[in-house]
Amino acid sequence: MQIEQQLAEIQSKVADTLKLALKKGATQAEASMSKVEGISVSSRLREVENIEFTNDGGLGISVYVGKHKGSASTADLSMEALALAVEKAVDIAKYTSEDPCTGLADAELIATEFPDLDLYHPVPLDPQKAIKTAVAAESAALDYDPRITNSDGASYNANMGMRVYGNTHGINAGYTSSRYSLSCMVIASDNDDMQRDYAYTVSRDASKLDSAEAVGLEAAQCTVARLGAQKIKTATVPVLIDKQLASSLFGHYVGAISGGSLYRRSSFLLDKLGSQVFPEWLNIVERPHLKGGLASSNFDHEGVATKDMTIVDSGKLSTYLYTSYSARKLNTVTNGHAGGIHNWIVSDSGQSDAELLKTMGTGLYVTEMMGQGVNIVTGDYSRGAAGFWVENGVIQYPVHEVTIAGTLQDMFANIVAIGAERDARGSVSTGAVLLEKMKIAGA
Repeated sequence: MQIEQQLAEIQSKVADTLKLALKKGATQAEASMSKVEGISVSSRLREVENIEFTNDGGLGISVYVGKHKGSASTADLSMEALALAVEKAVDIAKYTSEDPCTGLADAELIATEFPDLDLYHPVPLDPQKAIKTAVAAESAALDYDPRITNSDGASYNANMGMRVYGNTHGINAGYTSSRYSLSCMVIASDNDDMQRDYAYTVSRDASKLDSAEAVGLEAAQCTVARLGAQKIKTATVPVLIDKQLASSLFGHYVGAISGGSLYRRSSFLLDKLGSQVFPEWLNIVERPHLKGGLASSNFDHEGVATKDMTIVDSGKLSTYLYTSYSARKLNTVTNGHAGGIHNWIVSDSGQSDAELLKTMGTGLYVTEMMGQGVNIVTGDYSRGAAGFWVENGVIQYPVHEVTIAGTLQDMFANIVAIGAERDARGSVSTGAVLLEKMKIAGA
């Protein structure tokens, strides 16, 4: 079946569901449906370990009876099943408490334009090709160095599908998308020392993935580089967070400025709109309509139109992130962030990664973090880390079993530089982040 025909059929199911909801007594309703097919292949020690085909789909319906909400879902898309799901959702709404903030997003905010964002690049789901790709990545890693003695395997994933969202304000829109990834993780041993590391690549377009050999080689090089890791003494030193990890730092910022954290009064950035949070040279913009972007979308999970936004302006907190519910709780208007953020781009200070090391001088270059020791309420930050000790801008030796600690307030305010070499394999595009100093707890 042609993809356009499938999309049209799903839109028809969504429309039928919304009509049923109104007939059953709902004053408002919204429905979304997704359909995904894909393949996942993993190998270990050059042998196929797992092959899994995916063909999933389902429809979720939320109804509003006045200010009472009820939700239900079904994987059966027959008219009988849709009618039953609607009936259950309406029944549930009768028993939920009235909430003045519930309901659809305001009609004037709903998306009406749906340009092609180049998110769909289908390829045949060929298990033999997938196996060959995974094994090639793992082989490249295993053949790199005799000290690589074991493997946690390589994995190739391909997913193609579509999503449709509709509500009783009139939107019934859908889009197709694809996502491909390849990863590899190996283990190296040298006497009693054993280390592991990984590499991965991801894209909407399979032809733009890094080659299997490149992924395997990167995994091997990173793993071997960690052999001989030492413990270091407790100190307060500059810290360079690798670009692969830097997005997590801004992920904590996302959590702190999200409407849910704000109306619950559980964020260290509560009532800080317009305040200086980052250095004056740092800016963050959101670009939801980037062609082929991993977080691109014309509308959020409530059908609200997405738009270009300035998130941080000259280091100042210029906006919070609202859903319609959190916005009403805070007496403001949603800005299209139901379901997450849409392609954040963090400004950089122009240096290469090598230049960032020179700027840091002596300190810790962090390439791995462990644990979840981050408190969004207070800003307290403490995570296990591993990486490399640097002196005079030159990497000296790998280190492990350390903890980096501070507060997000100080970390954000004391960003010295952000590298120009970016990692854009997610919803945040950023370079490595150099922090003026952090407490390092070691031996």
